[in-house]
Amino acid sequence: MADFNQIDEARKILGLGEDASLEEIKEAYRNLSLTYHPDRCKEKDKKACEEKFKKISRAKEIILSYCSNYRYSFAEKEVKKNVMDRQLYEHLKRFYDGWFGDLGL
Repeated sequence: MADFNQIDEARKILGLGEDASLEEIKEAYRNLSLTYHPDRCKEKDKKACEEKFKKISRAKEIILSYCSNYRYSFAEKEVKKNVMDRQLYEHLKRFYDGWFGDLGL
């Protein structure tokens, strides 16, 4: 099992914040792998892409290993809190996307 420093470094390599869903982890890996995969790399130095891709793949392994060993709480209090947090997030996201979406930022 990786320690905090390894997990923290892995999340930074993947460009993740201090919290992320499994889907966000997979999406970050997918986006980075499309950029740095040696067969798709547009940079002149293919070796640099290869090394970066190895780091990205290792970071994904570390993060997913941590996630697979994480203990989830199914206690009523925790489930309600997580559902409420998710609903608030979705509500605020719709509000801000709608509010700022027309500004062309």
